Amino acid sequence: MHQALYRKWRPQTFDDVCGQEHITSVLRYEAEHHAFSHAYLFCGSRGTGKTTCAKILAKVVNCEHPVNGSPCCACDTCRAIDSGAATDVLEMDAASNNGVDNIRDIRDEVVYLPSSLKYRVYIIDEVHMLSVSAFNALLKTLEEPPEHVIFILATTELHKLPATIISRCQRFDFRRISTEALVERLTHIAKEEGIALEPEAARMLAKLAQGGMRDAISLLELCAGVQKKVSVQTVEESVGLTGRGAMLDTVNAVAKQNYDVLFGQIAQVVRSSKDIAVFWQDLISMWRDMLIIKTTKNAAAYLDLTDHESAQMAEAAKKFRKETLLYHCRLLEDALFAMQKANAVKRIVAEMTLVRMCDASLDSSSEAMLSRIAQLEEQMLTGRVSAPSEGKSSKEAPVKVEPKAETESHASAAAVHNTPSALASAVERRILRPIRSWMEVVERVGRSAPMTASFVKSSRAFTTEDDRVVVRFDNEFAMRMMEQDESRDRLRAAISAVLRREVGDRALIMEVAGKTEDRNVIDEIIEATEEN
Repeated sequence: MHQALYRKWRPQTFDDVCGQEHITSVLRYEAEHHAFSHAYLFCGSRGTGKTTCAKILAKVVNCEHPVNGSPCCACDTCRAIDSGAATDVLEMDAASNNGVDNIRDIRDEVVYLPSSLKYRVYIIDEVHMLSVSAFNALLKTLEEPPEHVIFILATTELHKLPATIISRCQRFDFRRISTEALVERLTHIAKEEGIALEPEAARMLAKLAQGGMRDAISLLELCAGVQKKVSVQTVEESVGLTGRGAMLDTVNAVAKQNYDVLFGQIAQVVRSSKDIAVFWQDLISMWRDMLIIKTTKNAAAYLDLTDHESAQMAEAAKKFRKETLLYHCRLLEDALFAMQKANAVKRIVAEMTLVRMCDASLDSSSEAMLSRIAQLEEQMLTGRVSAPSEGKSSKEAPVKVEPKAETESHASAAAVHNTPSALASAVERRILRPIRSWMEVVERVGRSAPMTASFVKSSRAFTTEDDRVVVRFDNEFAMRMMEQDESRDRLRAAISAVLRREVGDRALIMEVAGKTEDRNVIDEIIEATEEN
């Protein structure tokens, strides 16, 4: 029967374990000095060597002739444990044996001496799956087991274990294995198995494994299943990845707003029967790398890239501002969540998101606005903001303004001329901040005048830089009704109470909202610069 490569190449001694020297050195020391703990807790992500080290430890505590703190793997005891014939080494999967009865069986057995070995060793894998009652049953035995019993607990989710269990064990945290260690191990296995493994393909497999040795070896076996030669193309076809060149083409297309390339890229992924979600995760990784390059001084310390790949990413990062990259990251993340919820519309979600990434004006979020403002600031600093052509009037929102506020409205509209000084003046004069507690104002008005409150309920209110209050109504009739002295005074009193400051009669401005009610001068400025 064929044996999987990850089982065939499972380490048999502590020296063979990769990337966990901080743990194996301690275990070897304890073995050399016969200073074993009564309970061990191995925690870490999958495929990092927890169960492997547990089995090696079970062998070394019973080995007849240990060598430098590792089992000899040649004595009868080691061979019996390797073959599974040793009845004193019991391995239990807590995922399927998580009841209190399973733990009670162990508690009843520990009082008996081992039948043939020095120690009876209990290896409980995925221990976090035990029920609360099972943990309670294990607690006392784990704290004071007989001298001939050793417990080894392994888990991928340490946070699910009770603190009382953790405190009774010698804890070891298994780290993710580095890419270099994975590449070295994969190269060695490929050589021994007669597999022609290209260096770049080995690095790609190591990255895909995300620090897990078992995943890395399984991927190698998958790619070598078709032929005994594993290249970058073989890995991409076997795993369903999109080539790095295609990913860079997507990045450049977003920077240049080339929609044909973007839609063509998604179509290519669909035609090749690859999972769009996998393509999307690769795209998120690209944006993460660019963001690191854009924000850190020593990006190489945080990127797992070759020198050539780092140079490519640095060149791509120059095409985006930091604010834009953050905005894109949010869009990519939201799209991935949407794909996971609605599998049938992955293509639509991907295409819509890429279009929004190309044009921030299609999004009204704060991240999109920051991206557009950053673009405007860059244009102002570099002097690329030019005045509009003659005969082209500035845009002005079609709103009806009270005579008292007319000067302010004209000043704001006139400020939208594309010179740096005029832009700064416009932003200072007309920034409207929504009053978040407006419904409280409506409620206060309604206490004494329900009819008046009905006119205010559908309105929106803002504060300006000079502490004025702008109230925008849906129609002119509602505004005229509120202009009456009694209604106006009642509204002013409610606003003053909510804002906790006196709002004078001249500080209250009433308007009729037009088509551009959600627009402000920043929007107008940005659009004016984009048109140039």
